[in-house]
Amino acid sequence: MAKSMTTRADDYAQWYNDLVLKSGLAEYSAVRGCMNIKPYGFAIWEGMKDVLDRRFKETGHVNASFPLLIPKSFFSREADHVEGFAKECAVVTHYRLKNDPEGGIVVDPDAKLEEEMIIRPTSETLMWDAYKGWIQSYRDLPLLINQWANVMRWEMRTRLFLRTAEFHWQEGHTAHATSAEAMAEARKMLDVYAEFMEGTMAVPVIRGIKTETERFAGAVETFTVEGLMQDGKALQMGTSHFLGQNFAKAFDVTFLDKEGKRDLVWGTSWGVSTRMMGALIMVHSDDEGLVLPPKLAPTQVVLVPIMKGKDSAGPLLEKLEGIASALRAKGLRVKVDDDDTKRPGWKFAEYELRGVPVRLAMGGRDLENGTIELARRDLRTKETVPADGIVDTVVGLMDTIQDSLFQKALDYRNSHIHRADNWADFEAALDKGGFVFAHWDGTAKTENEIKTKTKATIRCLPLEGQGMETEESGACILTGNPSARRVLFARAY
Repeated sequence: MAKSMTTRADDYAQWYNDLVLKSGLAEYSAVRGCMNIKPYGFAIWEGMKDVLDRRFKETGHVNASFPLLIPKSFFSREADHVEGFAKECAVVTHYRLKNDPEGGIVVDPDAKLEEEMIIRPTSETLMWDAYKGWIQSYRDLPLLINQWANVMRWEMRTRLFLRTAEFHWQEGHTAHATSAEAMAEARKMLDVYAEFMEGTMAVPVIRGIKTETERFAGAVETFTVEGLMQDGKALQMGTSHFLGQNFAKAFDVTFLDKEGKRDLVWGTSWGVSTRMMGALIMVHSDDEGLVLPPKLAPTQVVLVPIMKGKDSAGPLLEKLEGIASALRAKGLRVKVDDDDTKRPGWKFAEYELRGVPVRLAMGGRDLENGTIELARRDLRTKETVPADGIVDTVVGLMDTIQDSLFQKALDYRNSHIHRADNWADFEAALDKGGFVFAHWDGTAKTENEIKTKTKATIRCLPLEGQGMETEESGACILTGNPSARRVLFARAY
């Protein structure tokens, strides 16, 4: 089944698209630029949501829900915000259709909305309008709200999971009494994201600060987590923003402090989306199909009976069901595939394509000999092992595979971080693929000129404590002007 896929070496973009479609993660929708996420893909997304939602609640956040439609006037209150999203907004202008006398359905011109509505590209404006009524004094702070929702940004170029007109995400929006508290919140949620990506997705990321050019519209500071895909391109996997008092000013959100003085609150917003699905695919998978880390695999272990005649089916299935029950008792997600309309070879290819971490297969001879075949998806290895003790072996393999996938991705990422001290070395490093650590003079003009010349952007100014020496002074790779530190460049999705 996977043999019909394009290989990564031949055409990486087509390989990715083939894999998403053939593994049953998603498909193109009849709605332009949108996708249908199929059950297998949504099960992985639900796994991500479950882990993140639990972590959000552990850090004191609560979930809420806000409308899909936002009055257009709300966007005009925060100038940078509206400028940042204006080109991506889908606008609702009417509320009724009617039959056309000449046939078909038309918009009823008499049903024009008094105020046009924006299908939310993000919810800052609507939520801060609500916060004005929710926050009265310091006792109401901090306000720590998260929303799981779908949003729409009218993208002209789309790619399944990575960039679609409509996508699923979570958006946290918090209000605080002081600047320091809001900044600490933005940094904390960045760390929550990074820990999830590395610990659950097995994807290594670099934590950093966006340049002013790349900053979220309406933010004072934007923090980012950047991953590296197998084709050497970077992917922004999540962001966390310190909003200062910008939205509080726009929506007049104030509070009475402990001294009885009224002041504006300080805000943050932060979010990750189904774009993480794209990262999961591109970081781990191979030419045979998906490779999923056990913590996110909808099925962690599949057991396949090799049945030859009805006489062996009963005892064989009984043995496999017993192993499956013991694995489930250990907390694993397990499937016994006893569908006798499909050949074992077909099943093996199907589960390889879908990235099931461990496959166990047993035939009549294995039953007699007390053995079982164990296959690891990450290494594409298989071996015959004793059936006794297989439960403990498989349980132990879950951590082994998880750690192995992370280490493999980390080794790849680290081997694709290059240092460049002049323009020629910079261009050569970009062509190798990966991150390029180089000096920049700090101006938007130079940043844009580098982007125009190479299609590379500054992914971030890396934060301290990641083993990256950034503070030594030097000369900008393009202009030769003084530079206080190195920044991280890459071509990106």
